[in-house]
Amino acid sequence: MAESITDMIALEDEINYFIKELVPGVETVKKYGGTLFTLNPDEKEGQFCGVFMYKKHVQISFSKGAGLKDPSALLLGSGKHRRHVNIVSMETINQKELKKLIKQASRL
Repeated sequence: MAESITDMIALEDEINYFIKELVPGVETVKKYGGTLFTLNPDEKEGQFCGVFMYKKHVQISFSKGAGLKDPSALLLGSGKHRRHVNIVSMETINQKELKKLIKQASRL
């Protein structure tokens, strides 16, 4: 589990790399204190997810998360559109299901 700012930065880097490896052609935009991921960089709202570091976890926020199929119930939140996953370590998250969510989100 992440216990220091150094651990959190390393986890954020690991998650960013995870998404880049998973979605061919993805581009990143630094914004809102995190990293946004998009396949349509010319669209103002073309991001499908973002990675944001907090004190005790790193969050993947899905712009259209309410529309994602999530049989493993990884997604948190109850807003009209957005959903998120809080990650404290890559070892404790269901990576198979997380991959499915990221791939789905990139196609919406």
